Amino acid sequence: MALSRVVVGLSGGVDSAVTAHLLKQQGHEVVGIFMKNWEDDDDSAYCSSNVDFVDAAAVADVIGIEIEHVNFAAEYKDRVFAEFVAEYQAGRTPNPDILCNAEIKFKAFLDHAIRLGAEHIATGHYARVRERNAQFELLKGLDNSKDQSYFLHRLNQAQLSKTWFPVGELHKTQVRQIAQDIALPNAKKKDSTGICFIGERPFREFLNRYISQTPGPIKDDSGRTIGEHVGLSFYTLGQRQGLGIGGLKTNGHARGTSLHAPWFVARKDMAANTLWAVQGHDHPWLLSQQLQAQNASWVAGHAPSAGAGAGAASAYAAKARYRQADALCRIQTESDTVFTLDFPAPQWAVTPGQSAVLYDGDICLGGGVIA
Repeated sequence: MALSRVVVGLSGGVDSAVTAHLLKQQGHEVVGIFMKNWEDDDDSAYCSSNVDFVDAAAVADVIGIEIEHVNFAAEYKDRVFAEFVAEYQAGRTPNPDILCNAEIKFKAFLDHAIRLGAEHIATGHYARVRERNAQFELLKGLDNSKDQSYFLHRLNQAQLSKTWFPVGELHKTQVRQIAQDIALPNAKKKDSTGICFIGERPFREFLNRYISQTPGPIKDDSGRTIGEHVGLSFYTLGQRQGLGIGGLKTNGHARGTSLHAPWFVARKDMAANTLWAVQGHDHPWLLSQQLQAQNASWVAGHAPSAGAGAGAASAYAAKARYRQADALCRIQTESDTVFTLDFPAPQWAVTPGQSAVLYDGDICLGGGVIA
């Protein structure tokens, strides 16, 4: 790897800190950038970017690199948050981290880094980039439990050609150990789990500020009204908590379901403002053997082939949500931006607005938004 000027996105977390350290150790000229992408109520207990910046600056000091504070809040609000709110308002469940990566971290941030004279950018994502046959491939991180390729599937050839993911070659335990060995001040800082750049706020309370809510009925699969929802935007398919109908006596046992089996969100009817809930994790309404996705983005720049002839079992697998095991599937492409996935085994709670991401072994091919 030729030595170059690398701009590292320092978030204040341990993964990006170790990323910067590893690149400095390799002899690269490393500059840290702290991205501030959210300004609304940023002084609250849930999301103080000031605390993260202090951590990032302390890391830069220990490693011995410069750090710059850059504000992308306007870009984030225009390109990511507006879409996030519109999707929720329409009753879908978007994944803001995916859009944030495509529009902010690997677009606005990459553009800024290049203006600073950088030849590459690096982040603390658990993924890998491989160049093969003059093409750049996005690979899963070696630590399967931390792999973040799902969130990066919209990256294109131009972006991947400029991007390094050093910790993608490591396991999280190794990253923590390196951080301790070099006495990084954030070596034991816990991983963030909140919305990209917005933090770990109470989600319903946060959405309330941006989305209008209209209460309506919750109905079961026989059409009985069994409760009231607070607004369809606040629920997602497969949701079990927060329905307010946990103790309801039902006749669900007629289908072999216990009287006290848990309830799950199964459908949302926006036109009728009705939430449909069913009992039992494996209720037929929660299972799908096919999904259609649109607004697809392919790492190679074009959709993958469907396989060797009609009905052939392909080697592809897909995730219809992040924390899901890869599921074998066949792909049918209607265009470069619309595709259908067929699964031999039913998939649970396939959710409109989430991303279906396609893999060929460890190679992330790309994906699209579930329609």
